[in-house]
Amino acid sequence: MNAALALVHLTKRFGGLVAVHDVSAEIAPGHITSLIGPNGAGKTTLFRMASGHTRPSSGAVFHDGVNITGWSLHAVARRGVCATHQIVRPFTELTVLENVLVGATFGGGARLGGTVPRAEAEEVLEFTDLTAWRDAPASVLTLAMRKRLEIARALATRPSVLLLDEALAGLTPTESQQAVGLVRRIRDRGITVVMIEHVMRAVMDLSDRVLVLNYGRLIADGAPSVVTSDPWVIEAYLGSPDASVSP
Repeated sequence: MNAALALVHLTKRFGGLVAVHDVSAEIAPGHITSLIGPNGAGKTTLFRMASGHTRPSSGAVFHDGVNITGWSLHAVARRGVCATHQIVRPFTELTVLENVLVGATFGGGARLGGTVPRAEAEEVLEFTDLTAWRDAPASVLTLAMRKRLEIARALATRPSVLLLDEALAGLTPTESQQAVGLVRRIRDRGITVVMIEHVMRAVMDLSDRVLVLNYGRLIADGAPSVVTSDPWVIEAYLGSPDASVSP
């Protein structure tokens, strides 16, 4: 299986509600793949299954050919799959550096022969342009800075696959452009990126491939220009108010 991440017939039920229904996709290594769809389509649930937050009702998740279905969250992160949260959750009582140290200490650096956690964290701060705030408490950061810190904490785990849940939501146009640049730099490091995003300009600019969910089902899969011209996608999503947001 030549995929960085493979989702195989994933289904998740919450009582009588089927949040994700029989979704399969193979994510190519080193690419940026966007997952779009209307609110409530099942995007975050799919992410949670891929990252170990939620166990699927049926189906499987493979990382580099290894079945990681049912693994604990920390085991999946050490394996190399890490996700950010749509609502950022820094440790507000800790400094920016200490927040990133958490990821560097408990991530996959040791597995990959990485540097000591503090050096790892310092390098990530520099990469994400957070060095100037290294000693500031996370509580003083703006939303854009907190989102960047969320990504930095994930990067410190040394992922090969990074799942970004609405990293651009709530940002100004300038902040969005900076976030897009960071995502490109992450991809240029060879990290596979899968992102949930409503900002369609960013989806079109960044994505090698777009997956579209609607009512928990995968209704389209392909290049951005092809997917966004699909009548089913236009009817289900692109005419919605969310899709009109641009950076």
